[in-house]
Amino acid sequence: MIQPSTAPARPRVLSGVQPTGALHLGNWLGAIRNWVDLQDSHETFFCVVDLHAITVPHDPKRLAEDTLTTAALYLACGIDPQRATVFAQSQVSAHSELCWLLNCVTPLNWLERMIQFKEKALKQGDNVSVGLLDYPVLMAADILLYDADLVPVGEDQKQHLELARDIAQQRVNARYAPDPEHPILKVPEPLILREGARVMSLIDGSAKMSKSDPNEGSRITLLDPPEVITRKIKRAKTDPVMGLEFGNPERPEADNLLGLYALVSGLGREQAAAACASMGWGAFKPLLAEATVEALRPLQQRYGELRSDPATLEAVLRDGRERASAVAGVTLQRVRRALGFLALN
Repeated sequence: MIQPSTAPARPRVLSGVQPTGALHLGNWLGAIRNWVDLQDSHETFFCVVDLHAITVPHDPKRLAEDTLTTAALYLACGIDPQRATVFAQSQVSAHSELCWLLNCVTPLNWLERMIQFKEKALKQGDNVSVGLLDYPVLMAADILLYDADLVPVGEDQKQHLELARDIAQQRVNARYAPDPEHPILKVPEPLILREGARVMSLIDGSAKMSKSDPNEGSRITLLDPPEVITRKIKRAKTDPVMGLEFGNPERPEADNLLGLYALVSGLGREQAAAACASMGWGAFKPLLAEATVEALRPLQQRYGELRSDPATLEAVLRDGRERASAVAGVTLQRVRRALGFLALN
């Protein structure tokens, strides 16, 4: 059971990103930038969720390299391994074991109603895997292993967090904890991300920027060189109206691009809106491109330094694996005891 004396002094947060596709502005501005801010006020665990990456067809020749790339980008964005635990999900075997234990108490119909599974299954047809169906249970295991108090969530992940909460409370604690005051699994709360949580596509202001979009022009990746960033912004969808503004439902692209400028320039929404209120697209797009290039420059430089020093990156992941395994192992043994398994002597 969870003992009060073992609770962390600071609220604990867990989050992660798949190593599939290149991380883009939406990942940085909507998630990772917020993680950086959490490091001083929270106990933070950030994993590269490579087990999730194989729930759809993947290239095994790229998986390890993409995992290192994603971890390096975490650090380049400002995640400090002295203040946060950074690790690869597959290197902590407790994730897979707890997922199986939770599978055995999770009703199948809970998974079949998950919106993301329905959407992805339609695209894959007969090739859909059991892993894709089970993705939310693995995500629940990720969260619950670390007794997370808070989980940063965007709109598209709220249903998955609710499933993790339901599994912990209804299927494990309610069934196997003899004392409600001492639950087996901590029930996490959502941490609603601040401004910038939804960065939209460059070609469709009503759709979220996504790594899986087949059109590479829909997103700016964190490692795009300046000329590519400039070209993508030049080709971004706009409208014929002069001046940029926020909040007009008839102008989703104006809202999105102005929002990006407010973030990458550091001006904030009020100043950006005032500066661009009467500006035409021809003047605005070079301004946005320049601000984006400058915002990404130090990140790209730090990334290059990390990838040229593989020993440092490997050491960060090794230390993170050890710290994560120590915490996850305690939770896993608690669940094993509750479910009646033989103790590991």
